[in-house]
Amino acid sequence: MTSEVQASLVWPANLPPMPSVDFGKFGMVESVALSRQQKLVSSFLSRNWAQIPHVTHHDEVDIDLLELNRKQMGEKLGIKLTPVPYLIKAVARALAAFPRFNASLADDGETLILKQYFHIGVAVETGQGLLVPVLRDCDKKSIPELSAELNDKASRARGRGLPMSEMSGGCFSISSLGSIGGTGFTPIINAPELAILGVSRATEKLMLRDGKLVAASMLPLSLSYDHRVINGADAARFLRFIAEQLAEPGDL
Repeated sequence: MTSEVQASLVWPANLPPMPSVDFGKFGMVESVALSRQQKLVSSFLSRNWAQIPHVTHHDEVDIDLLELNRKQMGEKLGIKLTPVPYLIKAVARALAAFPRFNASLADDGETLILKQYFHIGVAVETGQGLLVPVLRDCDKKSIPELSAELNDKASRARGRGLPMSEMSGGCFSISSLGSIGGTGFTPIINAPELAILGVSRATEKLMLRDGKLVAASMLPLSLSYDHRVINGADAARFLRFIAEQLAEPGDL
């Protein structure tokens, strides 16, 4: 192997360094140290972005029936349901239908490890940065069960009571900004997973339904995937499968 080829393999070490600037020369500043959690997350995200060829595919789904189902089930059970448990269930079914998404690359980069279980991580915002609790065997749990488990793990994550064992072993991750806003984004893959689903805020749009113009609540979906393993056509089919599951929530 030539020295030129060897040098090209050490990217990004051969890039010029980031600029070092004394911002105090331009005005008043304040220095705030990053938390240990923020520094860890930053290092992992930088590694994943630099080493995984990301592509993001966008789609949207009419969630009028999902919203109706969610409210009716919540009232019946006396609990507050969010759309996230429905997303988890839909993703679990999609992973079963598209096994290549429920996989990881082995350390040699030449072998695909296909998983026979369906563990899904959900990004949770905490005071120390993002944490990703993992819900196990999501294919075997109901919407209310997933909701209760997610609420418990999210609460413990925010209170620093979630052990690392409950944030490992995921097959796929979901990052939802639906309660905040946005029309789409590029979530960074949580290695060694091969894809991640980003969810933005639903908006009212005019659309044709049975030949009539109606207002529908449309939920934006953004799927980032590892292009070394997953091609664009399969990513489009995978995300459309999730959208179809969400559009018929009674089946979930």
